[in-house]
Amino acid sequence: MSLRLNEFDQPVGEPVPGWSRRPLPSTGTLGGAYCRLEPLNADRHAADLFAAYSSSPDDRDWTYMFAGPFENEKGYRRYAEEAAVSRDPRHYAVIDLARGTAVGTLSLMRQDPDHGVVEVGNVMFSPLMKRSPLSTEAQFLAMRYAFDDLRYRRYEWKCDSLNAPSRKTAERLGFTFEGIFRQAVVYKGRNRDTAWYSIVDTEWPANKEVLESWLSRDNFDADGIQRRSLDETRATVITAGSY
Repeated sequence: MSLRLNEFDQPVGEPVPGWSRRPLPSTGTLGGAYCRLEPLNADRHAADLFAAYSSSPDDRDWTYMFAGPFENEKGYRRYAEEAAVSRDPRHYAVIDLARGTAVGTLSLMRQDPDHGVVEVGNVMFSPLMKRSPLSTEAQFLAMRYAFDDLRYRRYEWKCDSLNAPSRKTAERLGFTFEGIFRQAVVYKGRNRDTAWYSIVDTEWPANKEVLESWLSRDNFDADGIQRRSLDETRATVITAGSY
């Protein structure tokens, strides 16, 4: 790419013609083949979510979360009530279409509609959806909403730099690692160095094709076992496409 210079011979960024402020995430439902995302509602979702999270043998899934763990349903419901009325973060419940119950949550947060930037966060998936198409599709639905519907330019993922599973998931989903922000956060009485990842709009078409291909019904056998991994799917799509 050739360097762009202004009238003072200073290097400047590429123009973004026709740019305007983007909409904020709304209270709509995002539907998929395996799950749907719907705005978190304590009356509808809290009991199911607490039961789903309680299916874990221990509390390790809460280690890198700002909230939790919760000793009882009442405590979780109180948290869900507060989260449900928040606009930023905008919290969504993940509904397993086969079970008809809520099995996890995520949010769209740090919303910056002026510049078209949003972060996915507060990702808390129960054992009922881990290592299944639900977890990948829930992430895909949020991404697709941000890029295709809201027309955002940048989609972020941030986590504790010590949270190896979260970092692995970001890379699996096609995020690009951007670096470590040292001593960025204090939570639960301890330091967090934050790992930053992103997908930008020019990368989205390829990532979208990869995720749609992996999520297709013909990629899973009768027992729900994947025929090809997401990494294998990515390699095939990138090789065959013009990305």
